[in-house]
Amino acid sequence: MGKASRQAARERIRQERIREQKRAKRNRVLMVVGAAAVVVLLVVGVGYLFMNRGGPGPDREELYAALPEQTVQQDGSVVVAGEDVSAPVVEVYADFQCPACQRFEEGESGAELLEMAGDGEAIVHYRPVSIFAQRQAPLSTNSLRGAAAARAAAEHGEFVEYADILFNNQPAEGDAGFAPDDLKEWGADVGIESAEFTERIDSEVEVADQYSDYYQQLVSAAQDSLSEEELSSTTMPELMEWGDEQGIDSSFLEGSYVKEVLDATDEANARYDGENAFTSTPSVYVNGQSVGDQAVFSASGLRSAVEDAEPGEVTTEPLASDSDAASAEDDSGQPPETEE
Repeated sequence: MGKASRQAARERIRQERIREQKRAKRNRVLMVVGAAAVVVLLVVGVGYLFMNRGGPGPDREELYAALPEQTVQQDGSVVVAGEDVSAPVVEVYADFQCPACQRFEEGESGAELLEMAGDGEAIVHYRPVSIFAQRQAPLSTNSLRGAAAARAAAEHGEFVEYADILFNNQPAEGDAGFAPDDLKEWGADVGIESAEFTERIDSEVEVADQYSDYYQQLVSAAQDSLSEEELSSTTMPELMEWGDEQGIDSSFLEGSYVKEVLDATDEANARYDGENAFTSTPSVYVNGQSVGDQAVFSASGLRSAVEDAEPGEVTTEPLASDSDAASAEDDSGQPPETEE
């Protein structure tokens, strides 16, 4: 091979690396979960060796009792922090079907976060995602059902307690789980006695199951109509928009918690890059900086990362409650009317 040929070969390799780096920043359709799936599946066997399958023990109940308010955000995430607390912000991205997430949440690291939130040492921001949404059912449906049910529980101020039950009852990979009756019963276990909650569970389960069929139809149509290059550079929101134009209707997702978790996953993929790139779950960020896996699964390492950080700011806004909305409507600047 001559000098010119070698230079041309090196240039082709360089260009290919650039293309690969660009692709890594996107939520690719054909590679769906990419490194996330690899990392999670690798820890399945190891994770189960260390998991505590029992329910929350007495120490966990004490942590629950000491927790400050759990505030739902406009994007469906949940912030656990006392009023006017100034502390580092710890963002936790987790999938309820992810064995490594179960290991994290049920282990010492999860408890350490609850303790720091209770003591005002950290603002803990739980951001459920679904890295399995574009996989075959039941892996996809379990992931979406769990996230949507936790979001429904968050409406009643019981996200943390309910999330622990979901992880404790996480289905084995390939097994159908998170049945509607179970999701409702677990709500009652944490004190949610509401027809609204049970009705929401039914509707979200239906949407999650419908999404699995919808996604398969969408990808099949895209593979028939788009080139591999087009597919590899198309984000999931872009693909769904394309599907709507082709008559593959996504409107069933509107207003659902399932859509919130899908949007949250897309946002996580778009928000971080480089060393901070969102590549797997659980992913933990302190003030927007990724905490390595070694620290994530070490209570002392996680605490050190928090203690070394400056106070941070939550980047989302609280979801207005019904009472807040009513107050806003009544706040006209005029004195209240009185009956004569």
